[in-house]
Amino acid sequence: MNEIRAIEAGQMKQEPDKVKVGDTVKVHFRIIEGKNERIQIYEGLVIAIKNSQVGRTFTVRKNSYGVGVERVFPLHSPRVAKVELVRPGRVRRAKLYYIREKIGKSAKIRELIIKKEARPKAEAPESTAAQS
Repeated sequence: MNEIRAIEAGQMKQEPDKVKVGDTVKVHFRIIEGKNERIQIYEGLVIAIKNSQVGRTFTVRKNSYGVGVERVFPLHSPRVAKVELVRPGRVRRAKLYYIREKIGKSAKIRELIIKKEARPKAEAPESTAAQS
């Protein structure tokens, strides 16, 4: 049992929690056509994340010429070159299957606004203290 977990740990990527449901992402996916290899970018909304460990998958949905297209990507696959976050989403559900029936503006997900860390206040200029 421990040997299986050791093999799985070697196959896992370092940043599994980068993708969350509701995020708009660009998935850079390697496609092999004969002897040629190229990277295709698939951009869409993450509507579901399933399983855990090495078998973890995420479903990305996009509209292509007015038709909804969904694709399931294995998160730890060597074919997934990288997952780039375009826009974080603010949702209150684990699965966004209701988006399939929505059309137009009603299919939008609110953007998650991340607050920046509190900056230190600017100190008073020393030139005023030197003049006194």
